[in-house]
Amino acid sequence: MWRSFSLLFLLGACVNFHSLEQKRRAEPQPAEATAPRWRAEWQAIGRSAEGRPLRLTRIGHGPRRVLWIGGIHGDEREGRIATQELPYAFLDVPGATSEVTLTILEDVNPDGAVADTRGNARGVDLNRNYPAKNFLAGPTFGRTPLDQPEAKALHDLILDERPHLVIVAHAWRGDHFINFDGPALDEAELFAQRSRYRVKDSRHIPPTPGSLGSWVGNTLGLPILTLEYERGSDPLVCWMDTREAILAVILGR
Repeated sequence: MWRSFSLLFLLGACVNFHSLEQKRRAEPQPAEATAPRWRAEWQAIGRSAEGRPLRLTRIGHGPRRVLWIGGIHGDEREGRIATQELPYAFLDVPGATSEVTLTILEDVNPDGAVADTRGNARGVDLNRNYPAKNFLAGPTFGRTPLDQPEAKALHDLILDERPHLVIVAHAWRGDHFINFDGPALDEAELFAQRSRYRVKDSRHIPPTPGSLGSWVGNTLGLPILTLEYERGSDPLVCWMDTREAILAVILGR
């Protein structure tokens, strides 16, 4: 009899708890608990060869201008989580929005990303199509600098913005490191201090004629970091391993 009473009591408690939980879920939640803390306002700065938008968003209003480029080679997608999560991590840093205007260009090569190819839809490597002194004409580099719409859009953006720092996400087979061009040694060393990535000077990697780094760093004289994730790595792990370092160089501290 006692066992029967206990069983009935427990069943009644479970039913009451279940009813309360259903009621709680059905009740409207406060707006601040359900509304997103930040929502990207995207604008197109141009179109790809196949007509896809080159999307950009800005966060913050500070005097320091930083441009993050989420990808330029379509088959190097290891930085995609970093691009998605960076706005929220940036907003979590007290005072960041009053110190920095962070511009995020989602992807320079959306056609290549869809096709999983290094180049764009025309087979041109968009990291070899800039008016650097070392530009080399060719079927995979372009006949002339900026003859690809994606490269022209990014070129114009950088000239308009004149960022204090450019960071572009790439991937490298069998290795990971932070590469720099122009006056970006301090930023590269800061990145290395805050991550497990070593600094690798452009002089110690194969030549990159007409590259974004050559044009921004050497022609314009602006600091640029090329973040080389290890090819094939988990994009989430890539972000977690470099999150602190990325924020440090964006903020310059």
